[in-house]
Amino acid sequence: MATSRPPVPRSYVLSTAVISILTAVATTVGLFVPGFYRDAPVLLPQMYGQDLLTLVVALPALVLSLYFATRGSLRGYIVWLGVIGYLLYTYASYSFMTAFNELYLIYTTLLWLTLFTFVGGMVRLDATALKRSVGRRSDRAYVAFHLLLGVLIAFLWLSEIFPAIRSGTIPPSIVEAGLPTSVIYAFDLGIIVPAFVLTAYWLRVGRPYGYAFTAVLLVKIATLGGAVLAMAVFMIRDGQAVPAPQIVIFGALTLGSVVLMVRFLRSIPSDSSPVSNTLTGDE
Repeated sequence: MATSRPPVPRSYVLSTAVISILTAVATTVGLFVPGFYRDAPVLLPQMYGQDLLTLVVALPALVLSLYFATRGSLRGYIVWLGVIGYLLYTYASYSFMTAFNELYLIYTTLLWLTLFTFVGGMVRLDATALKRSVGRRSDRAYVAFHLLLGVLIAFLWLSEIFPAIRSGTIPPSIVEAGLPTSVIYAFDLGIIVPAFVLTAYWLRVGRPYGYAFTAVLLVKIATLGGAVLAMAVFMIRDGQAVPAPQIVIFGALTLGSVVLMVRFLRSIPSDSSPVSNTLTGDE
């Protein structure tokens, strides 16, 4: 029997509510409890910047986008998924990289909750309808941006990895952080860069999920780019050297992702639904 399909199932609404509460707790404690983090001093400004951006930008965006998504907005649904993707990346990093502290179980709970919600939300998204809504007005800018980000991220990390491999040493950023290896290297080179390249290819050949991942990645990069800039501010306040070109590059990429994200969202008709209208059986 065909029944109406809810834009966001109750299970994902509930998981997002729990994610919001736990994120608020984690970021507030991290920012306002003195000496809470036990990590190397070089990492602390980065963590404070990440927490600040998450608390004042990502968290409100998550709550507002979920509200619109539950009312049947495709734009809201896409932003909701993008912010969930940002939080998945963030708390995967905290779970694997942050020195053990009293919030460890909150980090791991956020890791599986955001993974569950992101995968489920992507599976439910009607990518074909999204492609139809957006149309093929001009995909070149999105394809170029994905490839540019993939190349820049790969170059950034490989420029540290290759010299260390050749000399049989450890990259300075790992040594300064007092870590056995870099989780960020693994996430970016093993997941994020391939995701950019694959999304660019799918979008170039017109596959529906190229549009779906384009939307989600633009939201995620806009949020993550803001976090990187916030980290730079805290690092400068801490007296650490942050190369001006690095700030300019990340600022330009963040601005570019925001512009493209707004352009993409504006191309979606306001009455577009994130899921197909009916399903068979109960959900």
